[in-house]
Amino acid sequence: LSFSVSSEVPDQPVVSPLSGAVFERRLLEKYIAENGTDPITNKELTVDQLIELKVPPVAKPKPPSATSIPAILKALQDEWDAVMLHSYTLRQQLQTARQELSHALYQHDAATRVIARLNKEVTAAREALATLKPQAGIAPAAPAGPTIAATAEAGGAADVPSEGAGLTEEVVARLQDTATVLTQERKRRGRTVPEGLTPAEQIRGFTTLASHPGLHSASVPGILAVDVHQKDTSKIVTGGSDKCATVFNKDTEQVVAILKGHTKKVSCVVYHPTEDTIITASPDTQIRVWNVGTSQTLQLIRAHDEAVTGLSLHATGDYLLSASRDHNWAFSDIRTGRVLCKVNDASASSPLTAAQFHPDGLILGTGTQDATIKIWDLKERSNVANFPGHSGAISSIAFSENGYYLATAAEDSTVRLWDLRKLKNFKTIQLDEGYEVMDLCFDQSGTYLAVAGTDVRVYLCKQWNDLRIFNDHTAMATGVRFGSNASYLASTSMDRTLKIYGP
Repeated sequence: LSFSVSSEVPDQPVVSPLSGAVFERRLLEKYIAENGTDPITNKELTVDQLIELKVPPVAKPKPPSATSIPAILKALQDEWDAVMLHSYTLRQQLQTARQELSHALYQHDAATRVIARLNKEVTAAREALATLKPQAGIAPAAPAGPTIAATAEAGGAADVPSEGAGLTEEVVARLQDTATVLTQERKRRGRTVPEGLTPAEQIRGFTTLASHPGLHSASVPGILAVDVHQKDTSKIVTGGSDKCATVFNKDTEQVVAILKGHTKKVSCVVYHPTEDTIITASPDTQIRVWNVGTSQTLQLIRAHDEAVTGLSLHATGDYLLSASRDHNWAFSDIRTGRVLCKVNDASASSPLTAAQFHPDGLILGTGTQDATIKIWDLKERSNVANFPGHSGAISSIAFSENGYYLATAAEDSTVRLWDLRKLKNFKTIQLDEGYEVMDLCFDQSGTYLAVAGTDVRVYLCKQWNDLRIFNDHTAMATGVRFGSNASYLASTSMDRTLKIYGP
């Protein structure tokens, strides 16, 4: 046993009564002086308890001088003894640490598995709660079907194309008053270039400032829609194939909220211009109004029977336009969740694929699968103009803030500009063959037009020349929006990234 400590036969052997092992006396005494225990059993041991073994005496040389070879050997021997004792202690501590580490790793692995299971259960429970359980404060939805049936029972035709029972005189008066104010403000603003608007030369120099790939689940890739908060343009909302809408702050680069509740992908998102409220739509036929602070559904609007393909918020901030593949567009109150009117175009043989309010809010535009652009009078719920010319399904429409221009895009690789005063196409932007346009957006001043699709482009209005082309997305760009005064551009893509472009 002593050999395991000092690697040599003891000169003065002693026996520990606690372990029965033989040790070199000087080594054992040093160990007892430092630790007070038996090296083998770790039980308390004193020098008086040691049992000395009788062996023939070894003749020791006379004490040499400090400079003699034997003195040097003695110093080396003492140093060796100290090293051996320290090495033995370290081996013991290493063995103990290994056992403790093994136990801790086992505990950590078990805890991680339990936490992962609990997180999965909590997520599933929340999704089930948001989907199945009525949220507090959700008013009973007022779908159009029963009201149309009631109208028929009251003596109306069974194929009534529109429902307008909720569009009261009070609502119409409010729409008219809002439009009057906005028209006056637009004429006043139209005389001068908005203060602080990013000049065209600066937009030509835009570069990619940031790319954020982690906003949505990687297992179901693709971001399908984007919108920017007009009051606080650092906040951006995206809708993804993972059935969630994500609110993101581009300045802090933090996720503000994740909105879960839809049972299918989120294909349309709208950020309320003055409130921390978001509206989302999905092929699951639901329209949800969310409170960002609580990530809870405020209203669940059931206006359609098939996939919702377009959303647009009225200038009052209280009413919502929605379009669907069920051939209907609907006008709803986001405060109560009630559908105020629902219009079915009797002449339409194709589903609606896009919808947008005019900035004044008294007219709206819709696009269809069979390449038809229609302008509607909201108060009368009547079709007042049609814009033929596209040869593919309409993918996006956008009204300019100047109130005169309408931009439309379709699967024919063109962007067409229409003059609402003359009701004609005054400009066609022919893109490359096979170019797909997924989204259009004018900035708030109507000076620039952004196009998202095979790449992301910015056009200067009136001249209609492209200022900048961004092609750093690795998949189809699905959405594009300007920040305040065109200070930046946000785009989303099927490659699951949100990109920010700026000076």
